[in-house]
Formats: sequence, C-alpha cells, structure tokens
Amino acid sequence: MVNQLKSLLEILIVSTKLGLTSFGGPIAHLGYFHNEYIRKRKWLDEKSYADLVALCQFLPGPASSQVGIGIGVMRAGVLGGIVSFIGFTLPSVVALMIFALLLRGFEVGEAGWIHGLKIVAVAVVAHAILGMANNLTPDLKRKALALFALVVTLLWQTAFTQVGVIFIAGILGFFLYRQQTDTHEQKMAFPISRRFGVISLLVFFSLLLLLPILREATSLHWVALFDSFYRSGSLVFGGGHVVLPLLEREFVPTGILTEEAFLAGYGATQAVPGPLFTFAAYLGTVISGWHGGLLATFAIFLPAFLLVLGALPFWDSIRRNPKIKGALMGVNAAVVGILISAFYQPIWTSSILAPIDFAFAAILFSMLVYWKLPPWIIVVTGVIGGALMTFI
Repeated sequence: MVNQLKSLLEILIVSTKLGLTSFGGPIAHLGYFHNEYIRKRKWLDEKSYADLVALCQFLPGPASSQVGIGIGVMRAGVLGGIVSFIGFTLPSVVALMIFALLLRGFEVGEAGWIHGLKIVAVAVVAHAILGMANNLTPDLKRKALALFALVVTLLWQTAFTQVGVIFIAGILGFFLYRQQTDTHEQKMAFPISRRFGVISLLVFFSLLLLLPILREATSLHWVALFDSFYRSGSLVFGGGHVVLPLLEREFVPTGILTEEAFLAGYGATQAVPGPLFTFAAYLGTVISGWHGGLLATFAIFLPAFLLVLGALPFWDSIRRNPKIKGALMGVNAAVVGILISAFYQPIWTSSILAPIDFAFAAILFSMLVYWKLPPWIIVVTGVIGGALMTFI
C-alpha cells in the first residue's frame, strides 16, 4: 500500500512537471515523455515505449495523453493511469478555464485579430489533414473511402451521420483489407485483465451509439454537451489540431458559440502547454461556466481512457489479426474524409473571404510546414497580420 502511494505520488509529480512544460503538440509531447520516462527514469525500455506509442497512434483520441495514461497504467495500474492523466492535463485545463471566465465578461467582436485567428486555423488544420491523408489513405481504395465519407458528411450534417459513416467504412475495410499481413513479433504485457478491457470497450461503444439517441430523445443541455464532446473525442485521429473542425461544427453553426469566441480560445490553447484537447475546457466554460468546462474535459478525454484501457490487454492480438486491422484501416480513411468535410464547412467558408485571406493563409501554411516554425509563432503572426489587414 505504501509503495503504491509512493508510486502514485511520483507519477503525479513527474506528469505535472510535463504538463507545465510540454509545448509543441503531440509529437513534441512524445519526445518530452521519452526523455523523462525512458531516458531519465527508465520506467520502460525503448521497445515497450515504441510499442505503446504505436498503439496510441493506432487508436482515435489524443495520442500523447494516451501514451501518458498507458505509462501510468504500466507503472501503477489503472490508478496510475488516472493520476498520470490528471498531472499532465490539469495545468492547461485550469489556465484555459480561467481565460474563458475572463472572456465571458467581454464582447468579442469582428476585430481584425479574430479574423487572423480564423486564417491561422485554416493553415494549421490543413497541415494536420494533409499529414493524415498521406499516412491513412495511401492507396486508391482508402482514398475512395475518404471520398465517400467526405461527400456523405458534407451533404447530411447530423449527429448520426458521422457514426454511420465510420461503421460502414469499418465493414468495407474489413472486406477490402482482411488479407493484410502483420509481421510484428514483439510481445507486451499490461497489468489489466481482458475482462476489464472488454468492459471498457463496451462502455466506449455503448456511449458512442446511445448518446446521440438520448440527445434527440431529450432536451437536456448537459446531455447534448456531453454527446458533442464525447463524439469528437471518439472520432479524432492525429492529435489535437484535428479536433478543431469537429468541435467547430458542433457549436458554431448551431449558434451555441460565436466564431469569434471559438477562435479566441483556440489561439489561447496554442499558448499553453499540455494536450490540445484541453481546448474543450475553454469551450465548456464559455458555454456553461466552470462546471461546463469540467464536463467538457471529462467527456472529450473519456473515449481516450476507455480505448486505452480496453485495448491494452488485447493489443498483441489486435495488431496480429489482419481482419481487425483491415476494419481499422477503413475507419482511419473515413475519418480523413470527415475532417476534410468539416474543414470546408465551416472553417474555410468563414475564413477565406478575399484573395488577401488566401494569400495570408498560404504564408502561414508555409511558415508551419516548410520553415518548421512553432505553432505559437504562427498564432502570433496570424493575430498581428489580421489586425494589419484591417488597414489594407
């Protein structure tokens, strides 16, 4: 008992340190984790860490947060995973909730800097989607699945459409790629039973299917809020930047949140350390106060928890089973199409209004992709450029 408490305290201290200092997005976070957990503390060996990262990249959700949860689980069981998550996430959650509470006292108008943030969002999300498309749709079959998802979700924008498209793509991927082979031979062991894993996965899929139904059947605000964040957290592959179009589609076109307030928070999220999914804490706080921020944070990260805890006991079997792998390949391709659809409407249509907007987006995109500048520099440039464009 004493040893477990010491382990949990150690995990909390180390993960909080990372939560206060890890800037730069999920890939940078994995580098920080490697330096702290593997090189300095030797909590895992190199192969185990690489396999854990592979699993979390394989699942939807915030990859860096899921790796942190997995390391905590391997160190001290499920409680270790929870403590690791709290330490890494809490600093940015608190910072963004405070920012949101301050912002609620002011009217955010159509200032030039807000328009600049909209153009930043175009550059950042375009970069993220292009990277995902290269990795997840390398062949014509998966490109076709992505196109199918793009067309359907663009023309029928409902809460059920995304889940239905994902389900159909999984079935098609199962049949199209069931002959894929996997030569990975390494084995891993996790302190979680398969029964616990099955329960976690059942809860994940039950919530994903039942929450939209409950939302339509009731008029409860908190159910709608929970469903929007839970579904966004369930369908995102590729990190926090990619969740932006899904969240924007959930709240801006419906009038729950203004475009200006949404993008002000997105800019603030770029300036704080920790996982980008904590953007949900800002959104929930703007919509429903501090309790809304806590609910949104819980809802968007819950799928990550359930998927990691559910997949860990089965990871060796999953990665060796070509049929399951094929279904997930189809799902990954469909997610690319869903994100392209959401990127066009509403991000592109509300941001690129004139030739100068497109030119500025191209400059920001080049700064991010080719000059490899940090995201916070892109945000600052966007704010300044947006303000200056009002004088042109």
